[in-house]
Amino acid sequence: MSTYISVWPVIILALIHFLGTRLKTLSGVPRSIWLSMAGGVSVAYVFLHLFPELNEGQTHVEDRLPGEAFLRHHVYIVALVGLIVFYGLERAAILSRQKKQEQAKQDLPSAGVFWIHIGSFAVYNALIGYLLFTREEGAFTQLLLFSIAMALHFMVNDFGLLEHHKDRYVHTGRWILVLALIAGWAIGFFVELSHTLLALVLAFVGGGIVLNVLKEELPEERESRYWAFILGALAYGSLLLSIQE
Repeated sequence: MSTYISVWPVIILALIHFLGTRLKTLSGVPRSIWLSMAGGVSVAYVFLHLFPELNEGQTHVEDRLPGEAFLRHHVYIVALVGLIVFYGLERAAILSRQKKQEQAKQDLPSAGVFWIHIGSFAVYNALIGYLLFTREEGAFTQLLLFSIAMALHFMVNDFGLLEHHKDRYVHTGRWILVLALIAGWAIGFFVELSHTLLALVLAFVGGGIVLNVLKEELPEERESRYWAFILGALAYGSLLLSIQE
């Protein structure tokens, strides 16, 4: 693969953070068809491509971190941790918004919750940026599939963060996420993770993707488009399976 080709997906993902919140047609209730489809694509990628890749990475992890009982499946434990971490962040933002509404009639989480929320997503973006860099070593198809799934996933994340933090996200949060994404990609030039650590990073990101998509689709008040979610999942899942064959 051409050197530094992953810079283009990084630029596109950065532009999604920069421009995504300006797409007013995607906001509102009922939920946009395109956001539901994007969620379906992201989840399909995790279950049909990322998790099978983790199964291969588990071999490296078992060699370096042998364990018994619950430690036999290290990468899946880390995926569960990723899901739990982002569920906790979502609950913290919701509870903080409710508290501010009761006390000050403001539909915003506290400043502290905002920084914790954005800081955690910054780490998440940095890990995704690093994974984009590592995809240069494989086939171009792998980089392309990962990039498409992450681009659509970023759209879903943007609208979720915008709903919680509003102008704070537009004026500050999205810029932090852009810088974190670029920083994570740039770190790839100087730091090479072992297969073991790379598998654990993939697992954490995979768990985060599943939670961040489902938390946007499941709440009843969102009036999500189930058929669009299914269509996105089936279409991208079919593409992934046809390429793997």
